Amino acid sequence: MKSKTLKKDKVNIITLGCSKNMVDSEVLSGQLLANEIDVVHESSKRDHNIVIVNTCGFIDKAKEESINTILDQVELKRRGKLDKVIVTGCLSERYKNNLEAEIPEVDAFYGTMELPMILKQFEADYKTELVGERLLATPSHYAYLKISEGCNRTCAFCAIPLMRGQHVSKSMDDLVKEAEGLVKKGVKEVMLIAQELTYYGLDLYKKRMLGDLMNRLADVKGLEWIRLHYAYPHKFPLDVLDVMRDRPNICNYLDMPLQHASDNMLKAMRRQITRTETEELIAAVREKVPGLCLRTTLIAGFPGETLDDIEETKLFLQKQRFDRVGIFTYSHEEGTSGFDLVDDVPAEEKERRAQEVMGVQQEISFELNQEKVGQTFKTIVDKKEAGRYLGRTEFDSVEVDNEVIIQTDKRLKIGEFVNVKITKAFDYDLEGEVVS
Repeated sequence: MKSKTLKKDKVNIITLGCSKNMVDSEVLSGQLLANEIDVVHESSKRDHNIVIVNTCGFIDKAKEESINTILDQVELKRRGKLDKVIVTGCLSERYKNNLEAEIPEVDAFYGTMELPMILKQFEADYKTELVGERLLATPSHYAYLKISEGCNRTCAFCAIPLMRGQHVSKSMDDLVKEAEGLVKKGVKEVMLIAQELTYYGLDLYKKRMLGDLMNRLADVKGLEWIRLHYAYPHKFPLDVLDVMRDRPNICNYLDMPLQHASDNMLKAMRRQITRTETEELIAAVREKVPGLCLRTTLIAGFPGETLDDIEETKLFLQKQRFDRVGIFTYSHEEGTSGFDLVDDVPAEEKERRAQEVMGVQQEISFELNQEKVGQTFKTIVDKKEAGRYLGRTEFDSVEVDNEVIIQTDKRLKIGEFVNVKITKAFDYDLEGEVVS
C-alpha cells in the first residue's frame, strides 16, 4: 500500500508599495530558494499553499490597499485554499499590535527588518553569504539596486523613518558584487534606490560617497544604464553630476522630489531648503549636465496650504519646465510632526489642487515631447503588448515616465537596445520607428 506523500510548500509573495519593497521581496525569495523552498512572485495560479503579503504603510491609500489584500488572502485561507497567510513590510512594522488584534486569522506578522524571523517560519536559515542573491520580480533586463535602508531626515509629512529606522548604507564592495551578479542574470539597467540617495556613505565612510559609488558601478562590465532615484535637494553633492556627465552608462536622469515650491510650505514641511536655494540647485544641475532629464514629485494639501501656495507651485513649474512631475495628495500620518497640525484641506480639495497642478505639467510635458519629434534615441525594449513593442529612452524610468511605442516589422528581443526615430509625440508617450 502506498503511503500518502506530504505536499511540498509553495510560497507566493505579493508585494505592495514601492520599488524598495520589491527588492525586499526579491531578497526574501532568494533566501527561500536557497533553502529549497519553492517560491513565486504575484502568481495568478492557485498552486501555492502559503502567501506572504509584503505591505506598504506610507499613506492612507497604500494602507487601505494593504489591508484589503490581507483580508482577501485570509478569506482564501478560510475557504481552505491556503494553509498560511504571513504579513511583513511597512504596515506590519507600524501597526503590528493593531493588526494582530483586528486580523487574528493571519499566522504571523513581521516588521521590515525581520527577514531571519520569517525564514524561521519555514525552519529555514538566513544565509549571510547570499549577498545580493535575489529572485527578480522585474523583467530580466532591469532591476532595482537598493543602496541603503532608512532615513535620517525629519520631513513633517513622512512616516518612513518610523517604519524603516535610521539611515544605514550598504558597503560599496557589496553593491558592486550585487550589480555584477545582476549583470550575470541578464540585467542591463539598474535603478539606484534608497529612501534618500544623497546621504549614501555618511554613516560608513564619514562623507557622502554617492559619486564614488556611481563610478564603481559604471565600471561593471555589461551594465549599460545606471539611473538615480530619490535624491534629496538639501546639501545635494554636486560631484554626482560630474560623474553623470563623464560616464556614458550613467543616464542623464535625476529624480529629485522637491515636494513644494512655496517657502511657507517648504518651512512647514521641514524640507531644510528655500525656493531660491531650490532654483539655484536646479540651475547648477542643468549647467553641469546639459540635456539632463529632471523628475520631481510634489504634495498637494499639506496643512496650512493656501491657494496662493498652489499658484506659486504652478508658476514654478512653468518657469522650471521639469521633464517629469508626479503629485501626491497629503496624507495625515500619526507619529509625524505634521500630525500635530490641523489637517485643514478637505480630501476633495486636495485632489482638485493636485489635478490643477498636473494640468499645468501636462501641457509642459506635451510641448517637451513635441520637441523630440525627428530625433533618434537609444531605446530599451521593455515588452510586447497588443502586437506592438514598448520601450524607454534613457530619460524615462520604469512605470512612472514616458513609454516609446516602437513601430517595426522586425522581431525585436525584449531587453535589447534599438535606435528609434520619434515620429509622433503625445502628452506622456512617444511613438517612433526603428532605424539602423
